[in-house]
Amino acid sequence: MSSVSIFHLEMLSLEQLNAKSDPKELTIVKAQKQQFEFNKFLYQFVGSAWEWTDKLSWTDVQWQEYSEAADLHLYVGYFQGSPAGYFELQQQSEGNVEIMYFGLGTRFIGLGMGGYLLTQAIEQAWSLVGTKRVSVHTCSLDHPSALKNYTARGFKLYKTELEQ
Repeated sequence: MSSVSIFHLEMLSLEQLNAKSDPKELTIVKAQKQQFEFNKFLYQFVGSAWEWTDKLSWTDVQWQEYSEAADLHLYVGYFQGSPAGYFELQQQSEGNVEIMYFGLGTRFIGLGMGGYLLTQAIEQAWSLVGTKRVSVHTCSLDHPSALKNYTARGFKLYKTELEQ
């Protein structure tokens, strides 16, 4: 069995952001009406290529409790009318906002959208009242450019863990 590296990253001020401003025709929309089925769809749509499995066994009740919580914010990137990717922001204690999930569907990878989508995630996280820190984690199972995208936008690596 091979091990997986987990990378924990943080940003301590909006000034650390190295924004990517070219949207590549990507339109970001905040989901105003929470619907756990949509979060579940997006999780599978993006995560199936990267072995996102931690929520696959969840019941609808678990999905609803997570997705429709007041501290979770869902944003979807659309390209030519189709969902291309998404991000979820979770407001946590002590002013931390975690980018819980972030990514593009496989058909949209390599089109130059990832940097802009991540810029929007970071800007939206910092716009939430009380934000003092934005965090995210990724792992060695993720897209080979994921960690590079996070650090290119200004995140700093503060911890690496190894899981079997």
